[in-house]
Amino acid sequence: MDETKPVKNIGWRVALAGMGINLAFGVLYTWSVISKAIPAEWGWKEVDKSWPYSVACLVFALMTVPGGRLQDKIGARIVATVGGIFVGIGMILASFSTSPVMYIISFGIIAGAGIGFGYASATPPALKWFSAKKTGLISGIVVSGFGLASAYASPLSTWLIGSYGVQRTMLILGVIFLVAVVGIAQLLKEPPKGYQPQDAAVRSATAAAPVQIRECKSGEMLGTGQFYLIWFMYACGAGAGLMIIGKLAAIAKMQAHLNLGFVLVIVLACGNGAGRILAGMISDKIGCRKTLFICLVFQALLMMLLSKVSDTNILGNMIVLSIISALIGANYGANLSLFPSHTKSCYGLKNFGSNYGFVFTAWGVGGFLLSLLAGRMYDLTGSFVIAYYVASGLLVAAAIGTFFMKPPVLKTDKA
Repeated sequence: MDETKPVKNIGWRVALAGMGINLAFGVLYTWSVISKAIPAEWGWKEVDKSWPYSVACLVFALMTVPGGRLQDKIGARIVATVGGIFVGIGMILASFSTSPVMYIISFGIIAGAGIGFGYASATPPALKWFSAKKTGLISGIVVSGFGLASAYASPLSTWLIGSYGVQRTMLILGVIFLVAVVGIAQLLKEPPKGYQPQDAAVRSATAAAPVQIRECKSGEMLGTGQFYLIWFMYACGAGAGLMIIGKLAAIAKMQAHLNLGFVLVIVLACGNGAGRILAGMISDKIGCRKTLFICLVFQALLMMLLSKVSDTNILGNMIVLSIISALIGANYGANLSLFPSHTKSCYGLKNFGSNYGFVFTAWGVGGFLLSLLAGRMYDLTGSFVIAYYVASGLLVAAAIGTFFMKPPVLKTDKA
């Protein structure tokens, strides 16, 4: 980098572009609205409605690994563009079928892969423009788009389905997201090699003994026990939230006999997005471990509370259930801010795309297993209660795991 030529900091533009991409890809969270609207004549069981969403979560997470590696090598712009194309094609293909298998292939695999590529490309370039003291905040802002997406996508999907039916809705959304993501992806840009944020440079000049986080390659990261602890905790925290997100409209109807499930999806989305930003800001102040412990314990209590919801008690009231949904969304969203921040703190930024891709597979595995569990338990027992109990137990186990989280690796040796 030419030291005599100042570099214009476009970090906020890149961060907002990443947020915009996630706003589009958050269509995944509208599945509870889409699945609830699937016509009876299609002959889908409740577990059939779980499969496309569960597979999409799993594929999404798995594809962040190659997506992260590619964006580390060829840049976020190209990888995010490919992701937008895949999501659009997947949803368009789904619009031509009524088969669960075809929805698994088109929405679950193709669109899920596209979301993975785009998601892996949204956060890394934004973080590179800012200093470490803003890691939690910037991570939270970028990923908040994914959580907030349902706030617009849910009512939009509800209106489109009511006007045009499920199949044409998938077609319309596919075209919209293809164009939107490909366009926004062109705003993603990494800083030049050797770039240092201004506030980081000031601290380096004034600090008595500045420290550096060791830049680990993925192979090194996978050789640490800390990675597997992080992975397990992430799977528990994310899986519990995804289970509720995928079934929220059905939960409202089946437990509280409320037909306004899409409203709860919107409320949860607002909590989801706000929780990511708030948790990021809090973690910058009190640390990731303490923030994560609070969120996991709170989420476990909310799961137990949700198991008591019915139309015969106050918990089944629309206002009360909305509050519960918002809090579940906020605590779930915190995971999507805290784990990337912790990954960067432990393993560095140079290979962050690839490293966080491996960590993020926990999100997919957790969502895949617990979403299927919820559908299967309902088919067997006519209730989601057992799934709530299992999720609550896993959240408690993850909260205990925070006591074994080690401080970030602070070494001066370079990868």
